[in-house]
Amino acid sequence: MCVLPSLENTGLPQCPRVIRQELASMLDEIRVVTAEKAGSNSRHRKPRPKKYKCGLPRACPDNSFAFRIMSGAANVIGPKICLEDKMLMSSVKNNVGRGLNVALVNGVNGELIDAKFFDMWAGDVNELLKFIRPLHEGTLVFVASYDDPATKMNEETRKIFSELGSKVAKDLAFRDSWVFVGAKGVQNKSPFEQHVKNKKSSNKYEGWPEALEMEGCIPQRTAEV
Repeated sequence: MCVLPSLENTGLPQCPRVIRQELASMLDEIRVVTAEKAGSNSRHRKPRPKKYKCGLPRACPDNSFAFRIMSGAANVIGPKICLEDKMLMSSVKNNVGRGLNVALVNGVNGELIDAKFFDMWAGDVNELLKFIRPLHEGTLVFVASYDDPATKMNEETRKIFSELGSKVAKDLAFRDSWVFVGAKGVQNKSPFEQHVKNKKSSNKYEGWPEALEMEGCIPQRTAEV
């Protein structure tokens, strides 16, 4: 457990800077949601600098989807998955949790099919398998780890993620950080994957590696005739 520097001295260690930054980012998201509900088109509101979808530094090409995905930070800050400026999963939406956070998206129109999290420490891996076994061709699969992504993984789970384009699923281990975007029916390994091993000598936090953040543009699938 750690505390923010704004709190009185409690005898607890101060949170690492990255966690403080993640907390600030989460608070910004809450403010945006609150502003939208209150009516964000107030005539007195100052114009904001132009931002591209999901906060990307530049616009994606036509016929592609903009995305940003962040893993959880230790067991403190939950992951985020954004697609086309829509937050699919986040702590603010209250739909993320320990383990693997998985969002399934229609690769043709970019619509969310379903989003769930699966506890890979104390949960049932069969629930995850039921979720990822029956995917249709072209379905996009977004994955963000939080705390522990791998303890309950079995051979079939690793095989399915590998078939979706993952290079590291076969070696994923306890408390590794992992973000991945794959698709059903891909022929090659996905270019959208990052992985950091849980290693005591290089961990960013006590007991956990650094959080990961990945962004990019995913080519839109063509509807079959």
